[in-house]
Amino acid sequence: MALRLLIFLGIFALIEYYSFIVVRSAVRTFPSTARTIALTIYACVTIAAWSGIFLFRFINWPSIPHLVRNFYIAFTLGFIVGKLLVTLVMLGDEVRRLFVWIFSLFAKKNEIVSSTTIETGKGISRSVFMQRVALLIGGTVLGAFVYGITNRYNYRVHRIKLSFKNLPPAFKGLRIVQISDIHSGSFDSHHAVERGARIVMEEKPDLILFTGDLVNNKAEEVQPYTDIFSRLKAPLGVYSTLGNHDYGDYEHWPSAEAKARNLEWLKQTHGEMGWRLLMNEHIILDRGEDKIALIGIENWGAKAGFPKYGRMDLAYSGLPEKNIPFKILMSHDPSHWDAQVRPEYSDIDLTLSGHTHGMQLGVEIPGFKWSPVQYIYKEWAGLYQQGSQMLYVNRGFGFLGYPGRLGILPEITVIELA
Repeated sequence: MALRLLIFLGIFALIEYYSFIVVRSAVRTFPSTARTIALTIYACVTIAAWSGIFLFRFINWPSIPHLVRNFYIAFTLGFIVGKLLVTLVMLGDEVRRLFVWIFSLFAKKNEIVSSTTIETGKGISRSVFMQRVALLIGGTVLGAFVYGITNRYNYRVHRIKLSFKNLPPAFKGLRIVQISDIHSGSFDSHHAVERGARIVMEEKPDLILFTGDLVNNKAEEVQPYTDIFSRLKAPLGVYSTLGNHDYGDYEHWPSAEAKARNLEWLKQTHGEMGWRLLMNEHIILDRGEDKIALIGIENWGAKAGFPKYGRMDLAYSGLPEKNIPFKILMSHDPSHWDAQVRPEYSDIDLTLSGHTHGMQLGVEIPGFKWSPVQYIYKEWAGLYQQGSQMLYVNRGFGFLGYPGRLGILPEITVIELA
């Protein structure tokens, strides 16, 4: 524990040391009074940012107005991440200077190219150049995080057409709308959420599937929005599952009974909204004489720390294998697909998941997508296929932690079966 603390303090000191050097360099041409004011403001912002990080658990966030809270969190995250990148740039320059110094020990002075200047119109030093690069990167990151607040309700419809040889003829052309990770406790705009629900209905879905995390922690969070989600209707029904946040595992409860009551209230809310919650069970969907199975399990995560409440054996109980040629599985955590679904349940044709949010941060352009979350989750956004089995990972309807979306926008998925 002491070693970890020392490592953390060392990193913290390094970050602040290099960040201060960069900021001081940026204001060195200011008049004395202006420079003092600028550095004082920087120090106050730094203290406020780190205080929020260290005291996060002790702050009564719900009591803070949404606009203030969202801006503070976005600014603080951008400020800290920006400082980390500044530190990396400055450390890179330190490594360069170290190699130049080592080289100088073995070279003649008249053969050494100056390590302190770059040929520019004014002979700017390499160190100053790197400081400006670091400042530019840090400022860009900070601005981007603040800008991301404006995208938190910027819903994007992702349409895909999936072909399966064993899909019964009556279900060809079936339109499924998948939403996931609503996280209603993070919402601050009834109107914006209502617009998202309207987009879902404008797609005229035959079937609506929700793959978990209706709330952040408490059932009370979704109550102001039940009137909106109750409007989601489809001819074949609206079905849902639970995600890791729905169980209240990340909240401090006064008793085990209080936690159990919260979960029961959440389950009841699904029903009151007209959603059929599948808890390690399946239902049969009919179109004429043709049938397919929809399986829904509780949260099952292969990553450390995430619960394994899901029971595929229970969900399969009573499922008439021979008469059901096609199966859809709703499982919140995509790590379940590689860990259990593919190895043990090769008859699952399509798995629908969410959970990752695409980390709400990344780059998506035609033909390319990247997010830091991909270093944790192999399948993190969009469509994946192994053999005849497919997995689709929804990027999430809501947001959690960072009150914004930067590059990875909230998603409504429209899947057409063929």
